[in-house]
Amino acid sequence: MKKIFLFVSVLTVVSLTSCKKDFTCTCTNSSTDPNAVGNTQEITIVDAKKKDAKKRCVKTTTTDSQGFVKTSDCKLN
Repeated sequence: MKKIFLFVSVLTVVSLTSCKKDFTCTCTNSSTDPNAVGNTQEITIVDAKKKDAKKRCVKTTTTDSQGFVKTSDCKLN
């Protein structure tokens, strides 16, 4: 009986633990600056839970000192 309880306890702990792994975040960069060239960039998020990787892979919009808007639209793969 003790062995069964121990086995079930270990199985429960293992099943409740979230797996950490590497994720790839693909970002497409663009700008309102007519001279800027858009590009795509891949960022590797190492040893993270999926929800934490999603928090780090987000769309950002900034305005530079010349008033051009730069956008980085990111998606988790």
